[in-house]
Amino acid sequence: MPSSLIELTASIVSAHASVTEMSTDDLLLELQKVHTALTQIEGGAAPAAEEPKPPVISLKKAFQPDQVVCMICGKGGMKTLTRHLNQVHNMKPGAYRKQFGIPSTQSLTAKNFSESRRQMAQDRNLAANLAKAREVRAANLKAKEAAAAKPAKAAKAAPAKPAKKAAPRKKA
Repeated sequence: MPSSLIELTASIVSAHASVTEMSTDDLLLELQKVHTALTQIEGGAAPAAEEPKPPVISLKKAFQPDQVVCMICGKGGMKTLTRHLNQVHNMKPGAYRKQFGIPSTQSLTAKNFSESRRQMAQDRNLAANLAKAREVRAANLKAKEAAAAKPAKAAKAAPAKPAKKAAPRKKA
């Protein structure tokens, strides 16, 4: 087991580098990051949390009919923000809304994209299919509950019969 902070840092980074292809610069940067984090942990200081950055673009310009623009990095041309927020910024939509004061009524998708998805669902009659599937599932659950309740009621209603004694054997 590594005894010093430097050995522990080297061990962690070498394990990471064994599964991830890294350039020399990436390796050095990773060593610095890990060593800094371990030093902070050892010193008892919590790692510094990133302060929320001001939006790169205004709320009105971020949500356009044809595209959505990320207010953190300014990347545009997306139909929806959820995947971008998760992959690039490691952020949940709720935290994004809170950071920039986006109301919950505002969709994080482009309006035209949402409308086309809604229209496709209506054309394929997905709402009726969903309602039918829910009815079938509810009926199946009721049938299972009824089947499970019958043996339990039958066991309670019927008293236990006493065991019969074995008759003595006759000698021949």
